[in-house]
Parts: sequence; C-alpha cells; structure tokens
Amino acid sequence: MARAETKGGDADPVFAGIELGGTKCICTLAAGPGDIRDQQTIPTTVPSETLPTIKRVLDQWFASSGFAGLGVASFGPVHLHRDQPRYGRIGATNKPDWEGADLLAPLRAFGVPIGFDTDVNGAALAEMRWGCGQGLDDFAYVTVGTGVGVGLIVHGRPTRGFSHSEIGHLRVPRLAGDDSASVCRFHDDCIEGLASGTALQARLDGRSLSDVGPDDPVWEPIVHCLAVMVHDLACTTGPLRVAMGGGVISGQPHLLPRINAKVEESLAGYLPLPGDGNYVVAPQLGTVAGPMGAIALAMGAAAAHA
Repeated sequence: MARAETKGGDADPVFAGIELGGTKCICTLAAGPGDIRDQQTIPTTVPSETLPTIKRVLDQWFASSGFAGLGVASFGPVHLHRDQPRYGRIGATNKPDWEGADLLAPLRAFGVPIGFDTDVNGAALAEMRWGCGQGLDDFAYVTVGTGVGVGLIVHGRPTRGFSHSEIGHLRVPRLAGDDSASVCRFHDDCIEGLASGTALQARLDGRSLSDVGPDDPVWEPIVHCLAVMVHDLACTTGPLRVAMGGGVISGQPHLLPRINAKVEESLAGYLPLPGDGNYVVAPQLGTVAGPMGAIALAMGAAAAHA
C-alpha cells in the first residue's frame, strides 16, 4: 500500500474521498477539513462517463503520493451489506442509468481499505469527528435540499437493518388545509414529497424564493413536516442532537427556531429534549460536511484494518 506524504515530511497519512451526488461528484485528498491537499469536481452524468473520470483522478493521486484509505459517500439508495452480492451498487434511484451501477469494483485495484456509505451518513460522521456532533455517540444529520436525507448514527455507528435509514420517506400527517401535490413518485405524504427543496419550488408556483419573506404561508407546511420528522427521531432512536442544513434551511435563518418550537410543542413535555430549546442546530462544517464525510469514511475503514 502506498503511503501518502504530508506537509513538513511527517508520517500522518492522507485519505481520498469521493462524495457522489446527484449532479456532481467531489473528489478530495485530505488529512482533515483544515488540511485539504487537492479537490476536484466532476459532473455526475452517467456511470460510463463519471466513474472512469473519478478513477483517473484517484490514479493521479495514488501515483504521486498515495493515500492510506478511500471513502465513498454516495447518493442513495445503495447496497451496504458486505455479505450480499449487490454490495457497493446503487439501488432503485431516479437517476437515469445509475440503478445497479457498481461503485466499488474499479476502486479495489488500489489495495487500500475502502469505507462505503450514504452521503448523509458520511456527513453525519464528519460532523461527529470535526463539527457539531463532537463527543456524541447518538446523532442525526439532516439535509433538506432537492430531497430530504438523514444520516442517523446510533451508539457511534450508522444504523443498519435490511437497508440504510430512509427517514426522508417517513409518511407524515399533513398540516390542516395543505392539499399540495407530493413531489415524491412513491408517496403522497412523505417528508421529502412535501418539504424538500423540490416540494418548496412546487409550492411557490412560479414565484421567486427571493421574494418570499419569513412570514409567508408557504413555510408553514415545511416547518410542520420537518418538526414531525424530528419528533419521530426523538421518540425512536433519541439522537442527542440533530443538525439540519441543506439549501432549503441554510438561506432561511428563521426556520430552525420555528422547527425547534414546533418540536417542543409537539412533544408536549413528554420527553425532555437536550439543548435548552436548541435541539435542532445548524451543521458546523457547512458545505464541507459532504466531502469530509467521504474522508471520515476512509479514516474509519483504515482504522478498522489497522
């Protein structure tokens, strides 16, 4: 296994990470968020174009300095059970041509440990290693963007059952009077279908988001659905903190306080939440959480093989 050089000639290893998103892939060579050696962005088109381009970037890094581990944090659904023949492949996605794509096969040639998980689980692990989840073993990372993804960590590890969690597809009781069509092709009343960025755009009905103020009624069903989701998280796995970001949340500072208040109202004193009214917080790593999630997966894989 090639060993990566580091600044100043020390022996600390660096790691390669691939954050495979629906529209772009970010490849990162780093020892941590404060020590990024190189980063390249590749369009997510079709597997026959995107995967060979990723491999070429990794080939260059491996030839020049090597890396001690490789992490792949991918959009889902993905097959995560190592003992199953579909391990490392994309599941039933809306992305044309990606269903069944084998993400790991071309990467095994490097001979380094490979960590593989969903993009949101990776981001959750990054926040736990470097951000707002430090010191916690039970944590949730929520991104509200094109869809709604949740990275759920219980006792220090991402949840596993027959699949990874798909909390964005929890079905929720609609806010009274909300008759907007769901944007999810599977469910008429799930969180992603009613509260994602795609759902928000549909609710705006051609209006520009820049013209929508904090008191606009369009936010009420969004806050309602996201608060119901947090209520469900609190009552099931009970994360000690919930980080919530993504395009819908990041530009609207009024949303997190409203969601926190709705969660408190919904729980009605039944469960005392940590955080003194700030159970749901903004991610500390911001837009770096995704790329660093892939690096965190690489570090975890290398540590497991040490």
